[in-house]
Amino acid sequence: MADELHPSSERPDRLERLARRRAGAKMGWYIHATVYVLVNLFLVILASSRGQNWAMYPLLGWGLGLLIHGAVVFFVAPGGNLFDRLLERERKALRGGDRW
Repeated sequence: MADELHPSSERPDRLERLARRRAGAKMGWYIHATVYVLVNLFLVILASSRGQNWAMYPLLGWGLGLLIHGAVVFFVAPGGNLFDRLLERERKALRGGDRW
């Protein structure tokens, strides 16, 4: 069962679907980051032109959301470094080769 979770042991069509899903998730993050930069740049310019500093609130709040989105896409989701390391650790534990 553990081998079914590893991308290299999957059929080519399942591997293709996984690759497309991972690429789509990463593309979604890049689009999110681009919109974040453009909108917040506009808000900073708008607030600065009026001598105010309220633009830092959406910048920080949305920035936290972007950070969490990136962490999920690049570290936690299948294909991320953390996910791969945990998956390999579980495989070893199930085979009896590694005890925490």
